[in-house]
Amino acid sequence: MLDRFEQYLLTEKRFSDHTLSAYVFDVNQFAEFSGITWKEMISVRASHVRSWIVGLYDQGLSRRSINRKLSSLRTFFKWLKKEGVLTINPMAKVNGPKNEKRLPHFARESELQQERLDPIFTNDFDGVRDRLMLEMFYQTGMRLSELIGLKDTDIQDARVKVLGKRNKERLIPLSNDLMELIRHYRQLRHMIANRQGHFFVLKNGNKLYPKFVYRKINSYLGCVTSMEKTSPHVLRHTFATHMLNNGAGLETLKDLLGHASLSATQVYTHNSFAQLSRIYSQAHPRGHKN
Repeated sequence: MLDRFEQYLLTEKRFSDHTLSAYVFDVNQFAEFSGITWKEMISVRASHVRSWIVGLYDQGLSRRSINRKLSSLRTFFKWLKKEGVLTINPMAKVNGPKNEKRLPHFARESELQQERLDPIFTNDFDGVRDRLMLEMFYQTGMRLSELIGLKDTDIQDARVKVLGKRNKERLIPLSNDLMELIRHYRQLRHMIANRQGHFFVLKNGNKLYPKFVYRKINSYLGCVTSMEKTSPHVLRHTFATHMLNNGAGLETLKDLLGHASLSATQVYTHNSFAQLSRIYSQAHPRGHKN
C-alpha cells in the first residue's frame, strides 16, 4: 500500500523527492504511534488522529509543524478513499491547530549593497560562484531546490527558466549586472568537467547539494547582516519584501515566486506596511515621534 501511495505522490501529485519523503515519513509516524498496521488503516477514526496531535504537542512540535504532518495524513486518507479502500475519511472531523502568525525574516536593503558584499568574496572560482548563488537568491527569489536544479540551458536571453513545485515552470528576468556575473562564472567554470549540464557545480564538477549551499549562504549573510536567521530562504523573503517596498504588485510577485495562490504572497504585505509606517513617521509633520 505504501509503495502505491508513493507512486501516486510522484506521478499524479508530482511532488518533489523532499516532499514525498516527508509525507511518507509522517504517515509511517502516525501508524507507529497508533499501533496500526497498513491493513488496519481502514479502521482509523478521528480519535486516533486527535491522540496523535496531542502526542506531537507533547514532543514540543510547533503548530505549524503539526499542521504540515496533518496535511500528509489528509492526502493519504483522501487517496485511500479515491482508491475505494475507505468509504469515510477520518480526517473530515479533524481540525488542526491555528498557525502562529509569523512574519518572514528579511535583510535590509542597505545590508545587501554591493560595497558591503564585495570584500567578503574572493575572485577565484569558489568566490565568484558563491557570490552568484547569493545574487541569484536575492535577485530572483528562487528556492534552494530550484537553484540546485538549474541546468546550464535554463539561463539565456537575460532570463532564467525555473522548475518549481509540482514541475511548474516560470520565467524570471535577469538584470544586466547579474548577466555579467553569470558570464564571468561561466568563464571560470569552463575548465571544469560538467557532464550533467548543471549550472552551479562544485570545484570537482559535481552537482551542488543543499547543506553546502545552506552553509555558504549562512556564512556570507552572517558577515553583512545582524539577523539570527541567515538561510537561503531568507533571501527569498528579502527579494519579495524589497520588490513590494519598491512598487511591485502582488500579482506580479506571485508569478515571480511561483506561488499557487495569492494568499501565499500576501504575507509579505505585512512587512511592506511596516516599511510604510516607518516612512510615514519620518516624513509626515504629524508623524514625528518625540
